[in-house]
Amino acid sequence: MLGYRLGFILAVMLFPAALLHAARPLPADAPSHSVAGQLLVASPTMQDPRFYHTVILMIRHDRDGALGIVINRPLQERSLASLLRALGSDDTNADGTIRIFAGGPVQPEVGFVVHSTDYHRPETLDIDSHVAMTSSREILRDIAKKQGPKRSLVAFGYAGWGAGQLESEFERRAWFTAPDDPDLIFEWDRDKVWDEAVKRRTQDL
Repeated sequence: MLGYRLGFILAVMLFPAALLHAARPLPADAPSHSVAGQLLVASPTMQDPRFYHTVILMIRHDRDGALGIVINRPLQERSLASLLRALGSDDTNADGTIRIFAGGPVQPEVGFVVHSTDYHRPETLDIDSHVAMTSSREILRDIAKKQGPKRSLVAFGYAGWGAGQLESEFERRAWFTAPDDPDLIFEWDRDKVWDEAVKRRTQDL
């Protein structure tokens, strides 16, 4: 937990550049078996403690590897005012809090905002027709001004796989897939997300 807290401090300072680097569009040659835009659900037999009972929204999956954001590992509540101050914006009008999630074990200094598609900026990456990700600090300012997306999830760190690594884990039956669902991503009790995702699995890969 301490590592994530330290990573969170770094993430706040590196937020814009790190997001811009991570949120690349999906390539045109993405494989037909790509699970981008789906939920990756850890099987009950998952041996890696970093992914025990995790549910991951898959952002990328192509021949070069895969990237996803864990959606059921909340860390802490943070006031929007303090978050914006850490980003260099002393917005005294900001009120309320925002929940911070551990998005995965890789690069906890990298920040991500997954959100509903009612909000769009030039740098927004559409994951599918109802979930997107935006790579700028302005989204947090807009959330503070009540002009942001209706639903959002702020996470630091991500789950990443090299070329062929996720496919190998599929062969070992380490993961299920399930359709992404905005209610499950943004609204459900985080303690119940994994159980519900397992019920919704479409196939055992």
